[in-house]
Amino acid sequence: MSGEVEDVANEINLPPTNLYSDEPPLETDFHREQIELLIRLLKHWWRDRPDFYISGNLTVYYDEQQIKKRKFRGPDIFVVLGTEKKSRRSWAVWEEGGRYPNVVIELLSSKTAKVDRGDKKLLYQDVWRVPNYFWFHPETMEFQGFHLVNGQYQEIAPTEAGWLWSEQLGLYLGIHERQLRWFSAERELIPLPEEQERLAKEQAQQQAEQERLAKEQERLAKERLEDYLRSQGIDPDRLPDF
Repeated sequence: MSGEVEDVANEINLPPTNLYSDEPPLETDFHREQIELLIRLLKHWWRDRPDFYISGNLTVYYDEQQIKKRKFRGPDIFVVLGTEKKSRRSWAVWEEGGRYPNVVIELLSSKTAKVDRGDKKLLYQDVWRVPNYFWFHPETMEFQGFHLVNGQYQEIAPTEAGWLWSEQLGLYLGIHERQLRWFSAERELIPLPEEQERLAKEQAQQQAEQERLAKEQERLAKERLEDYLRSQGIDPDRLPDF
C-alpha cells in the first residue's frame, strides 16, 4: 500500500516544501539599512495586527520551473495581507494558499536597475499580479510606483510632497531624510519606537515649558496689579480677597 502512495506522489510531482531562502548578499549598507528600516517600521506600526507578513531579501517560490532555472529571486521588500504573521524560511506560494505579495518594493542599483524596471516589473504585473509595485534608488533618490489597473501597471501620481499612495496598505511611501519611509493616511511620518519615545519626551518638555511660562506671566500680571494699587494709595496686602 505504501508503495502505491509513493507512486501516486511521484506521478503528481508535488512541489517541495519548507524551502530555505536563496538570496545573494545585499550590495550596499544603503540597501540593507533601507530594507531593515521599512520592515521594522511596519511591524511596529501594525504590531497588533495578526494578518500580514513583511520580509525582505527573501526568496518567493512560485513554481518548480522558477526553482530549477533560478531566473528570478526574491523582492527586496514585500508585504502579504490576509496571512498568518509568523517567521518563515522563504515564501512558497503553494504553501501559502496561493497568495502572492500585495506590495513589492525594489531598491535599485547600477547592477539591478535594468532588471527591476524591466523583467521584474513584467513578472510582478503579468505573473504575480502584484497590486502595488514601487522602486527606489537609495543613492540617486529615484522613486516611482505603480498600481495594477485591468491587468496593466499604471504609474501612481505623487502628492505635492512626492509621496506615493498604496491603497493596499492604506499608507503613503515617501522620501524623508534620504530614506524611504511610511506615512499614515493622515500624512504623518510613522515613527520608530525610539523616535516615538523621543517625540513624547520633547512634547512633555514643551508642555512643562508652557506651564512655566504661564505661571511666570501670572506672577508678572500680579506684580503689575500690586504696583498699580500702591500707586493709587492702596495696600494690596490689606485687600481680603487679593
